[in-house]
Parts: sequence; C-alpha cells; structure tokens
Amino acid sequence: MQSAVNAVIPKRTDAPAVTIQGKKDESRKMLTAQWMGTKDVKVVEAPVPMVTDPQDVVLQVTSTCICGSDLHLYANAIPGMKSGDILGHEFMGEVCEVGPEVKDIKKGDRVVVSFDIGCGCCYYCNKELYTSCDNTNPSKEQELMYGHRSAGFFGYSAMTGSWDGGQAEYVRVPFADLNCLKVPPGLSDDQVVLLSDILPTAWHANEMGEVSKGDRVAIWGAGPVGLLAAHCAFARGAERVIIIDREEDRLAYARERVPNGKVETINFKNKKPYEALRELFPDGTAPDVCIEAVGLHYTTSWLHWFETALKLETDPSEIVNELIQCVRKGGRIAIAGAYAGYANHFAIGAFMEKCLSMKAGQTPVQRYWHKLLRMVEEGSLDPTFVITHRPPLSEASQAYRMFNNKEDGCMKVVMKPTKDGGAVAMQ
Repeated sequence: MQSAVNAVIPKRTDAPAVTIQGKKDESRKMLTAQWMGTKDVKVVEAPVPMVTDPQDVVLQVTSTCICGSDLHLYANAIPGMKSGDILGHEFMGEVCEVGPEVKDIKKGDRVVVSFDIGCGCCYYCNKELYTSCDNTNPSKEQELMYGHRSAGFFGYSAMTGSWDGGQAEYVRVPFADLNCLKVPPGLSDDQVVLLSDILPTAWHANEMGEVSKGDRVAIWGAGPVGLLAAHCAFARGAERVIIIDREEDRLAYARERVPNGKVETINFKNKKPYEALRELFPDGTAPDVCIEAVGLHYTTSWLHWFETALKLETDPSEIVNELIQCVRKGGRIAIAGAYAGYANHFAIGAFMEKCLSMKAGQTPVQRYWHKLLRMVEEGSLDPTFVITHRPPLSEASQAYRMFNNKEDGCMKVVMKPTKDGGAVAMQ
C-alpha cells in the first residue's frame, strides 16, 4: 500500500492542497486507540495534533464511538491497515485550535465531525456526493480496484487516505467548515454523536430504498445501523418493518427498543428469511424495500466460507442474493453495509427478471445531518436507544473485544476521554 505519511494531495480542481499527516506537538501526549494487527487494539500515547492547513481545526474529543465497520478493521478484513494506525471515524468534541481560513467554526464550539472528509470545492462535493470527494484521498490502490477513489475517511486504512482517527483525546479535522456540525446547547453528546456516521447511514439506507408512507421494509442486520434504519423507516411512514438476524437477544432488543413503531423479527437460524417472509405476507406479496445493514462478514454456506478463506472472493454474495430473492417484483434494494472487493455467484438473473433496482454507497453525511439534527431536536428521532456501553477511552482494547464478541448485551459503544482531554506536557 502507498504510504500516506506526509503526503500532500495534488490539486484536481480549485481546492487547496491538504496534508494527510499533519504537524504534531511532540511536547504533549494524548491517549489513542491504535490498530496493531488482527483483533489487536492497544491504547497508546501519541503526540497531540496541531493545525497544519489553513482550513483545519483541532478538536478535544468528548465522545468517540466504535462503529460496526471498525470491526472489519479489527478482523483485518479491509486492506491497507498498518500497525499503529489511530482508529475511529465517529466522534465529536470541543474546538480548541482554529486555522486562519476557517470561517464558521470558532474556538469553544461544540461540534460533531463527519466520518467522510469532503473538500467542499470539487465536482462531487458540489453535488453533495461528499464520500466521492476528489481531493482528500490519494490512494492509487483504491483507484486501481474501483476505477475511482472515494473521499478520505477518518481512521480507516490507507485505502481511504490514512487519516488519523478520532479514537483519541485530540484530532485534527481538515476543511472544518464543511466537516464539522455545530451542536446547539441543550443536546447531550449521546443525542448527537451518532450524527457523525450511523444515524445518517441509516437515513441514507432509507433514501436509497426510497422508503415512503405505506411501505413494507425488511432489514437484514439487528446491529445499531439496522435498528436505526428501522427507526428512520417508521419516521418516514413505513407501514411494517421486519428485522432479520440470527442473534435472538438483538432481535428482542429491536422488538423492545426501536421507537416509532412495532418491529417484527425473523431469526434465520430457525427459518430461512424467504420462507418466514412468505408467512408474514400471506397475500402473496413481499417487502417493497429490502435493506442490507450487515456487510462483508455475513456468510452461512461452506462454499462461500471456503472461497473467502482461499481468497477466491473477498465478500460473500449470500446476503445480497437473499435480498434479491425476498423483495417483491419491481422492488427496491439498498446496500448500506460495507463491502471491500469482489463477490462470486451474484444472482443477476433473478435481479433482472424481477425488475429490481438497487443502490449502494457510503453515506454523504453532510447532505443529511442538518435535517437529522432538527429531527433530533424535535424528538421525531432519538438515536440514543442503541447506546449500551460508555467506557473510558483507556479501556478501548476491552471495548473492542466486547463489541466484536457481542458480550454483555453490547449494541453500541461510546467511549469517553478524560474530562480535561488528558494531554500532558513532556517533562
């Protein structure tokens, strides 16, 4: 993988150059959660970041989450990780340093940060396709794999720019006026920190599936994104929402906790989703929309297990094929889970013959978060129901293990740095 250390991305439009690995204050140290290898996260001291480019801010982090997609990194399922990478793309905090060209964000502002890093100037940012930004990710490997590069993402490997993540006591945020959202007084961290990723991702899944009043929606995955997608579907007027998973405790959590409506559930360990959905739709119809909220770790057959183990494919197609099988004719499919490479045995014939449409993509957080913040303020959305654990950042290693192994009823982890940020002067 190309090293992004000290890389400066060349201009591709009128956007200013942006430095990936910025200046550090070596006289001050902070705690960080660093990836050391497969299922190995350690809490390590690192220098405190400084403003490097004129549109930067530095944040003192007050809440930082472990996302389900971080577990793909934890399992070493995403290419481009290197030992010592600072993790975390879902975080918020208080602005403590501001670059000279930042206009709207001030020192002392409390802000949420988008996981995707847009420049605000390129062709894609001007179309609000911020996860496709041309100016924040120099990865040649990703361009070779996909034909184009995505935006840079915080804490998510060399494939997305090698940006330092937010599972730290301080973090540098480029293009701050675009990538920071001011938080109004009166809202807690728990109410707004998920605006950095999974609440907009859940809304984006509904947008891709064009969920509207009266729709019947089936969602694969009873994790935080799946539960929030159900919450958003009800907020958009869905008539029925069915969540599909194999973890009975998570399905029970969904039935008991998802606001705005009554969730129905299917445990696919007991019955295949297609058969169970036929029973739930005795009139012979099927879900109007099927949403995938699981990602590349989902495999049940020996065929896909062997093919992924032998590197004959990177991502199994099983769950996508289930969506194709289960959605109604002329229905819509939305892929919100993270995928990395190639899948075999895609059911293209059924997809074509059933006249289906499918959309997929990383979420352009900044497109949605003003609307979603208003909905949180009004009370029509309340993402806090998915948060179950709030350990200190110093316990990140244990938190990753707990979340990965689904221990102690863990649904969503929000880690808390020390009250004063924890950075100390070197003696």
